[in-house]
Amino acid sequence: MISFKPSAALENMRNLLHMVAENQIRPVARQCDHHDAEKPWDHINFMWESVKARGTESAAAAKKEKKEKKADGPREGNMQMVTIIEELAWGDAGIYLCTPNAGLAGFAIEAVGTPEQKERFLKRFTEGEPKWGAMAITEPHFGSDTSQVATTAVRDGDEWVLNGTKIFVTSGLMAAQESPGILVVWATLDKNAGRAGIKSFVVEAGTPGMKVLGVEDKLGIRANDTAPIVFDNCRIPIENILGSAEVVQSSGTAGFKGAMATFDASRPAVAASGVGVAQAALDGLKEILEKEGIEIRYDAPDHELTAIERDVIDMEAQVQAARLLTYRSAWMMDERRHNALEASMAKAKAGSVTTKVTQKAVEILGPLGYSQKHLFEKWMRDAKITDLYEGTQQINLLIVARRLLDYSSKALS
Repeated sequence: MISFKPSAALENMRNLLHMVAENQIRPVARQCDHHDAEKPWDHINFMWESVKARGTESAAAAKKEKKEKKADGPREGNMQMVTIIEELAWGDAGIYLCTPNAGLAGFAIEAVGTPEQKERFLKRFTEGEPKWGAMAITEPHFGSDTSQVATTAVRDGDEWVLNGTKIFVTSGLMAAQESPGILVVWATLDKNAGRAGIKSFVVEAGTPGMKVLGVEDKLGIRANDTAPIVFDNCRIPIENILGSAEVVQSSGTAGFKGAMATFDASRPAVAASGVGVAQAALDGLKEILEKEGIEIRYDAPDHELTAIERDVIDMEAQVQAARLLTYRSAWMMDERRHNALEASMAKAKAGSVTTKVTQKAVEILGPLGYSQKHLFEKWMRDAKITDLYEGTQQINLLIVARRLLDYSSKALS
């Protein structure tokens, strides 16, 4: 039987992070939502020390595992990741996204980078000053259909020259301007080759030819910057193409599949963030109901329950379902199992649940939920992004259907 019972160390980490979320993040959530240009530096600096420590510990554990040629106890790296994200997002999703780390860039490098690239680009996230990573995929003319990437990468001697425009880059401003941050940019080597021509490239902060155009004024997660970025004859070293040079020369969709493997790791992370937001809204709702003397009778027969009791019990069940799907997809990564189906299931379920639970909390509370006296209307705004980035709800449901029915993208689109 599969069990997601956390180890004692993981449970201790959860309790510590919940205290951080409750006492450090939650009190400034409204302020950061109203003043999105102001970064939560207390949180950033505090978490950076934790990020560096975890990175050093992970590197030491990996070195030990390699030396002994076996794992010392259960692998929990990805379970730790979703636990951390869920708890920090419970505090505030936008502030959580400001946590300095390799971010989506790190997922891409881990998925398709060479050992040398992983060492060169990821080591910086365990030392020095706070820094961020980001991934640039979406362009003005497309969103979910990544085969439409038009940003070009042309080889010129010992360099790649990038040209194109990317939009909605999460943490794009911090990653592009706070040296030595990094961006992973999806670009095509041949526009006529479709998916076969797509590869990922690492662009370091401050590289000439890369320009951040501004910061989006968004519905939710306003503490985190989302930026459009232009690449105008942006030159990067030849070795900054992710993966080996031989992959570039091969036919088929090897490069695209490698880039897409990034989502198998990043979608559980997004799902965990959504679960954290949904749990925050559910906890807040139950706290207010309790203060008003409204009891949730879990042992009463269904026909005796009030409408509010039914809603709350259903909300709890849906949040737990999303959480378990998220844990399963992360657990599979820790077990070195292919998790593309489960990652999309978790992402799709979490997006739907987070949106519905936060809306239902506002609905139950009425004017109190809609006002800014509490954070319910903010949680409702923050929730929607879970349905959008790292593949929309519709795209992830398509992926689930294709894999369950064994259909190709051409057969089911």
